[in-house]
Amino acid sequence: MGDQQQTINALREALTRIEKRDPNEPVPDFLDTSKPLEPMPEDEEPELAEGGGDLASAELPGSGAGTASAGTSSAGLGGGEIAEEEDDDGDSETELEPEGPEPLSPEPLSPEKQYEKAKAVVLRRLTGSPKSRQQLAVALKEKEFSADVITRVLDRMEEVHLVNDAEFARTWVRGRHEIKNLGKSALRRELREKGISEPLAEEALEQLSDDDEHAAARELVERKLRGKSVPVGNGPEERGERDKLTRRLVSMLARRGHSPGAAFQIVRDVMDERSNA
Repeated sequence: MGDQQQTINALREALTRIEKRDPNEPVPDFLDTSKPLEPMPEDEEPELAEGGGDLASAELPGSGAGTASAGTSSAGLGGGEIAEEEDDDGDSETELEPEGPEPLSPEPLSPEKQYEKAKAVVLRRLTGSPKSRQQLAVALKEKEFSADVITRVLDRMEEVHLVNDAEFARTWVRGRHEIKNLGKSALRRELREKGISEPLAEEALEQLSDDDEHAAARELVERKLRGKSVPVGNGPEERGERDKLTRRLVSMLARRGHSPGAAFQIVRDVMDERSNA
């Protein structure tokens, strides 16, 4: 830049001299157009090239080339950002857009359709074994049927005698007494859990007599003592073993619904019979 300033100053001085020059004076060498211009020094060309490059980049930001370059650069950066988003999230921007309206929830069933569906549930439950009204009501409630539908269905089942709590109670008492040798106390508790009213439960329990309960309890005790020896003798050790066995058998009968007094008498009779045998 210093050399250029010196050249400019020299030109200014030359012009001043030209204006004051005598027309008969010879023309200076550096103004003589008949002579070829001397090439610029090589060490100055890189500065001019760099300067020209800086000027070009500074003067052409709004030109087509500059705009294209800026667009290309911004496109490259944008593309890089999109690529990073895809790598990080695994989804492109188009996939983030809603694909369409959300699916509509199923329409609620009409009361009649709910009724038919609830009736089908009840019929399936009744296929295996009889059920009380409360058992079926609980099953329908678990299926989230309305109270009105449950009442309508169960009322209809009672009208056609598919649901009958009185008959259910009688069948339950007979079966549980014969298979499990249960006494009235245990049977009464089970009927209450099934939702059977107290009057219907007592009516069903009337099927069992005292002799039936006694026979069921005795059968339980004999079954437990089968294959076991009953301690015999009046020594402390024998009496202790016999008392321990008696308490176990009486507790077993009490759990099966037999009264403690009757249970103790039955256990003592059976053990005496086996001791004397």
